[in-house]
Amino acid sequence: MEYEAADMPIVYFYEVDLNDDRFALRAIEVFADRTVTIYNDLYCDVMEICPIPTVDELNAKVWGEGFYATIISKDKFDKIWNTGIYTGSLTAT
Repeated sequence: MEYEAADMPIVYFYEVDLNDDRFALRAIEVFADRTVTIYNDLYCDVMEICPIPTVDELNAKVWGEGFYATIISKDKFDKIWNTGIYTGSLTAT
């Protein structure tokens, strides 16, 4: 996601259950200062549970400007999840 403010994540990772209407199993947020927040239950504090949009929907701007999505491997997701460290790009380029 395009940078908006220091208190908003700019990189999101979702482990999506493709067999359960695209609901998130786990989520990771990365902030501009590379702080990582890990969620075992993305839906714990929400009123309405919504599925995670597809990569194509996000990149087609169906959900608004400022998003760029790509698929990563489970190994990459698990490495960030297990270490709490993200050293990858903070931009879509």
